[in-house]
Amino acid sequence: MGWLWAIIVGFVLGLIAKAIIPGKQHSPLWLTTIGGILGAIVGNAVARAVGVAATRGIDWTRHIFQLVAAIIIVAAVDALYMATLGKRKQERVRA
Repeated sequence: MGWLWAIIVGFVLGLIAKAIIPGKQHSPLWLTTIGGILGAIVGNAVARAVGVAATRGIDWTRHIFQLVAAIIIVAAVDALYMATLGKRKQERVRA
């Protein structure tokens, strides 16, 4: 059940990150979801390091760390995607 929640949270974080990043992102949805999952993992690690891993009620600080990490990771993954596979796909469409 933990993997299912990781995928759901990663999907939601990835979509929110993609909506916040300016400009158009060309990475596919599965890659955005992986970026969101990694953002959740990194955000949890940062929250744990800062000392806010578990608070009473909703962990807003932990969620903010997760979102910021997801934004950074999704932007980096999209840049890497465009540098490798994305340009080849765009060239095929233009040809």
